[in-house]
Amino acid sequence: MTEPIVVEIPHKLGQAEARSRVDRGIGKLAGMIPGGAAVDHAWAGDVLNFTVAAMGQRIASRIDVRADRVIATVDLPPFLALFADRIRAKLTKEAPRLLE
Repeated sequence: MTEPIVVEIPHKLGQAEARSRVDRGIGKLAGMIPGGAAVDHAWAGDVLNFTVAAMGQRIASRIDVRADRVIATVDLPPFLALFADRIRAKLTKEAPRLLE
């Protein structure tokens, strides 16, 4: 197993509004992974657990919504580890837009 990709996104929205925006933008987040599409998602408190299907692989992911930041964690399978830097860069650049 490779090291997970972890991206922290600071915000000033408050937890409830940040959670609402994450919920509305889940499809966009899955699209940040090359060839990715959200398969399923479920909230457990303020943590959104979701799976992304990409290139024949299933990627377990989660978003922890906090009062001052959102923490996105993507657990890439070994086959997709080659794309880790590209995915991290795209998440770092694009994910803050989900909170706008």
